[in-house]
Amino acid sequence: MGKLHSNRVNVFYGEKQALFDVSLDIERNQVTSLIGPSGCGKSTFLRCLNRMNDTIPNCRVTGEILLDGKDIYDPDIDVVELRARVGIVFQKPNPFPKSIFENVAYGPRIHGMARDKNELDEIVFASIRRTGLWEEVKDRLKEPGTSLSGGQQQRLCIARAIATKPEVLLMDEPASALDPIATAVIEELIDELRENFTIVIVTHSMQQAARISQKTAFFHLGKLIEEGGTEDIFTNPKHKQTQDYITGRIG
Repeated sequence: MGKLHSNRVNVFYGEKQALFDVSLDIERNQVTSLIGPSGCGKSTFLRCLNRMNDTIPNCRVTGEILLDGKDIYDPDIDVVELRARVGIVFQKPNPFPKSIFENVAYGPRIHGMARDKNELDEIVFASIRRTGLWEEVKDRLKEPGTSLSGGQQQRLCIARAIATKPEVLLMDEPASALDPIATAVIEELIDELRENFTIVIVTHSMQQAARISQKTAFFHLGKLIEEGGTEDIFTNPKHKQTQDYITGRIG
C-alpha cells in the first residue's frame, strides 16, 4: 500500500454525484498526476485527500482514504493536524496579505513548530531556499508577498506549504496561471521536492504530466478510468477512453 490509499471514494454535492468508486494508491516520494477533461472530478478527488471538501456546504464523501494506513475521515482525526501533514497549493497564487516572511512563517507559528525567533527564521529561510526564491527575495522579506511576480508568488505559496514539513503536497494546476519560463521553474522544483515529499498534482497539460510524474491517473466523468506508470499510460494505454483523451479526440 502506498503513502495514501483511497478505497471506493464517492463524492456528492447535494444530490449530484461528482466521483464514483475511486480507488487509487499514491506511492511515497513519487509525483502522481491526475489528468482528464475539465469537470471530470480530478480536483474534487484532490480535495478529498486533505478534507478540503469539508469546507463546501452539502458535500458528502463516502469510502475510505488512508494516510499511512489510518483513515483520514475517522471522527478522531484532527483536521488541522491532517492539513499540516497534507499541504495544498492552488491554481492561482494566493499569498496572504502579509510580508514575504510572514507568509512562510504563518504555518510553523500556528503549529508551534519553533521555540524562538531564531528557529522560526531558520524554518522560513530554509523553505524559501528550497523553492529557489532566496536570491530574489532575501533583501525584501518585509515587503508584501503580493509585490512579487506571478511565478515568484507561486513559489512563495509552495514555500508556505512546505514550511510546516508536510509529508504530502497536493497541487491543483500549480502552473496554469504562469508563463512558460515560470512553469519550467515550478516543474524543476516539483522534481526536486519529490525526494522529500509525496506529490499529487492535477494538471490539464499532458506534456507536463509526462515530464514530471512517475504515475498518472486518468479521470473521466467522475470515474477513474485508468492508472499506472506515466510512460505506460502515454505510450500504451489499456482503455480506449484514455487513448482518445491522450490523442486529443476527447478533451
